[in-house]
Amino acid sequence: MTRLSFEKALEQLEQIVHEMESGQLPLETALKKFEEGIRLSRYCSQKLEETEKKINLLIENRDGSISEKPFVGNDDLADKEVE
Repeated sequence: MTRLSFEKALEQLEQIVHEMESGQLPLETALKKFEEGIRLSRYCSQKLEETEKKINLLIENRDGSISEKPFVGNDDLADKEVE
C-alpha cells in the first residue's frame, strides 16, 4: 500500500463497502473490491495498532506531579485494578 494516510484508507474502505452493499456490482468486480477492502482493512488495523503502541497517558499524581504511563488497552483493564 503506497503511503496512504489512515483517514484516506478508511475513506476508501467505506466507499468499497457502500459499493458492495448496493448489490449493483458484477461478481468479478465485487470480488476485486472485496480483496481491496481486505487489504485496506488490514492496513487500517495495522495503523491503529502502531498508534496504540505510541500512546502514553499523562496521569496527575496525588501530589500534583505529572507522570507518564504506557497506554493500557481495554483488554488489559480487566486484569488491572483501577486506582
